[in-house]
Amino acid sequence: MTMGQPPTVLTAAEAWQTLPVHEWNEAAARHLLQRIGFSAQPAELARVLKDGPVRSVERYFAKMPALPKPRMITNLEKHGPELFRRISAGSAEEKRMAQQEARERSREALFDLTIKWLTLASRPECSPAEKWLLFLSDVWVVGVDKVKNSALIYQHHDILRHFALSDAVSLAKAVSRSPAMVVYLDLQQSKPEAPNENFARELFELFTLGEGNYTENDIKQAARAFTGYRQRQGEFAFLPRQHDSGSKTLFGQTGRFTGDDVIRLVFKQKAAGTFLPKEMVRFYLSEEPLPAAYTDALGAWWAGEKYDLHKLAVKFFSSRLFFSPACRGGYIKSPLHFYLGLVQDLGLSVAPLPRQLIGNLRSMGQMPFDPPNVRGWVGGRSWINSATLASRRQLIQALLSPLNEEALNGDEQIELAAAYADGIRNFTLDQAQLTRWARLAPAERARELIQRHVPALAGTEIERQVVTFLERSAQHSRAETATRAALATLLESPSYQLC
Repeated sequence: MTMGQPPTVLTAAEAWQTLPVHEWNEAAARHLLQRIGFSAQPAELARVLKDGPVRSVERYFAKMPALPKPRMITNLEKHGPELFRRISAGSAEEKRMAQQEARERSREALFDLTIKWLTLASRPECSPAEKWLLFLSDVWVVGVDKVKNSALIYQHHDILRHFALSDAVSLAKAVSRSPAMVVYLDLQQSKPEAPNENFARELFELFTLGEGNYTENDIKQAARAFTGYRQRQGEFAFLPRQHDSGSKTLFGQTGRFTGDDVIRLVFKQKAAGTFLPKEMVRFYLSEEPLPAAYTDALGAWWAGEKYDLHKLAVKFFSSRLFFSPACRGGYIKSPLHFYLGLVQDLGLSVAPLPRQLIGNLRSMGQMPFDPPNVRGWVGGRSWINSATLASRRQLIQALLSPLNEEALNGDEQIELAAAYADGIRNFTLDQAQLTRWARLAPAERARELIQRHVPALAGTEIERQVVTFLERSAQHSRAETATRAALATLLESPSYQLC
C-alpha cells in the first residue's frame, strides 16, 4: 500500500467523514475487525456487520477492560521494601543476594503479567481496546530491561489503561508521573544544577510533537520544569527542593513553568494535533505516512475536540479513508497480532506456559513490555525476515500439535493442572475438530479451511492446489495428517501474514 498517494476520490476533508452506508459490507466489516483487533471471528463479524462502523467502534471503545493485578506482581510489591533495604543497607553479600532475588521475582512477575495480558487481549470483545493500549504503550514507551521492576511496568500500563479513552493532555500529565517513566528516562537523577534532558526530549520528539516542532532551547527549558520528579518504592513523589522554580521560556512564552505547564504549552502547538493521528496511521494502516493535508485536517478537528482520545478513535476507525481500498490487505501483522489472531482463529486459549510462549514471541521480534528502545517497535517490513518467518512457522506447528506435557517443568505442570481444573484445555488444535474436518470431502474441506482462516484465498489457484493435495492424501488414508498439513500451509502463507 502506498499511503503517499491516497485515493484521489477523497479530499483531505472527505477522508475523515464517516463511511457511507452503501459502502458497508462484509469485506469492510472484516477489515475493521482485523485492523482494530486481531481477527474477524464469525460472531463478532455478524454483529459488526449489523451494527455498522460507528456503533461498532463506539461499543469496542466504550471503556477499557480491567486487568486485575497479577499475583506475582502483588508478591513483588510485597517483598519490594525488604529487598530495597537489603540492597541499600546490607553487606556486600546481602546486597548481591537481594539483587539476584529482585531480578528473579521481577522476571517471574513479568511472565505472569504477560500471560494475564495475552489472555485478556485474546478475548474478541476485548481485543480492540487491548490493541489500543498496545498502541499507546508503543508511543509512551517504557521497557522492563531498563526499569528492572515488573511492578512498575504493570503500574505504567495501568496508568495508560486508566487514561486511554480520556484526553491526551491528562494522559500526558499522568504518564509524566509514572514511576516507570521516571526511572526509564532518568528523571530520578534530574536536579536544578544538572537537569536531565532525556524525558523532555522524548516528550517532544516521540510522545507528543515529532521532530522539527521544537528547539534545543525548548528541551533545555522543559528539562528544568521536570526537575524534582521522583519515584519512591513505586510511588511518584515531587521534591520541591529539587525543582527549578525559576523563570523559563518555551515555545515563545515565559513563566515559572512546572512540568504540567510544559504539557499545557505542548498541546497549544499545531503539531500536537497531528502527531498521534500520524502514529495511528503507522500502527494501524501503513508504514507510509499520509500527505500532510490529511493529518492536518484530522489534527485540527481533534484539537477542537480538546484532544479527546475516545472521539479520535471513533473518528479514525469509522472514516472513509480507513476503509479505502488502498488501506486494505497489505499490512504486515506484528508478532503479537499474528499470535493472538492464531489463538482466535483456531479457537484456542492462551496456554499458561510463559517459558515457551515468551520464547516464541521474542524470537518473532516482539516481547510484550520489553520494546527495543524508547522509539518502540518499528513494525512493518522489519517484522519479516528469514529468522522471524521460521519462528512464525514453529509457532504454527506448536499450536497445531498436541501439547508435550512431559517436556514441562514442575511449575508449568502445576499451572497446566490448575487450568485443567478450571475446565480450560484448548491450548492446541482440538483433535475432534481435526477429525470433523477430515471427514469432509476434499473440496468441501479445503473450502472450509480457507473460508475460516484465509478468506482472501477463496477461489484462487491456492484453493485448487489444496483440494488436489487433499484428494491425493485421501488415497493413502492420511486425511487427518493431510488436513493438519494443509492448514499449516495456509497459516504460513503470505496472505495470512497480511490483513
